[in-house]
Amino acid sequence: MALAAPLAEAQPKQRLIGQLSFAAGPDARDPVITQGLRDLGWVEGQNLRTEYRWAANDSARLAAMAQELVRLKVDVIVARATPAVQAAKNATSTIPIVMISADPVGSGFVASLARPGANVTGLSMMMPALAGKRLELLRELLPKLSRVAFLAHGGDPAHTSFISETEAAGRKLGVQVQPLVVRRPEEYEGAFAAMAKERADALIVQPLFINTLGQGPRLAELAAANRLPTISDGAPFADAGGLLFYGADPVETWKRVAVFIDKILKGANPAELPVEQPQKFQLIINLKTAKRLGLTMPQILLLRADRVIE
Repeated sequence: MALAAPLAEAQPKQRLIGQLSFAAGPDARDPVITQGLRDLGWVEGQNLRTEYRWAANDSARLAAMAQELVRLKVDVIVARATPAVQAAKNATSTIPIVMISADPVGSGFVASLARPGANVTGLSMMMPALAGKRLELLRELLPKLSRVAFLAHGGDPAHTSFISETEAAGRKLGVQVQPLVVRRPEEYEGAFAAMAKERADALIVQPLFINTLGQGPRLAELAAANRLPTISDGAPFADAGGLLFYGADPVETWKRVAVFIDKILKGANPAELPVEQPQKFQLIINLKTAKRLGLTMPQILLLRADRVIE
């Protein structure tokens, strides 16, 4: 017994992380967070344990899962995408939450980026705020652009910010925006029929469909079948067959999630940890899709691209 006591004391204390997602399963970016934590000295199975909860596009299930993580008394909740952040925030006002959110101020998650003010901090992906840039890229590709459809997910509270920012950017550029709000995959074809009826010139896809719900390939195929050029800041969209991706570098952004977790586990107060915005953005072009649509990609866009899929 005397020998066992020092051995017990030598065992590192495991901290518990809860990861909450609107997705149906593991994310390709999970290893980025895991490696980032390892680099900071947090090793899964040694001094760290992670509980994953995936809601599979079910808001009621998401709320129940958030409450379950609270009952497990996790040390920090990582909430991915606005619906998950909202569920986590509703479930606890004391457990620190590290968010990956489209619009944390507009969604009411934090008082300001500089001073969050409560138990939520993390990363703002600036997605709605980049609406003007996405429209400008479409205009460079299609100089006569006059009408753009915006496919939004009604289960994401941030979808209203995406629509309003895109409509405001459209007014400045003289482009009419046609919002189409859906919740379930069986509604996609009806949305594309509405785009065709209104003769949309191009389509912007809210990133939740791609990043969280894994619907990029299906939406890219529907867009190609309807001869619609597409753009999204859903990270794998161009690789899934979409024409253009423009948004934050996903790897660099998700590395920062590990930094926030590390700071909180070491005692930092989330109310005083400024929310970070992306510092690096990418433009990815899928030339295979451009060829399928019969489009010639302007040289100026090709020269600005960080990656071209041929």
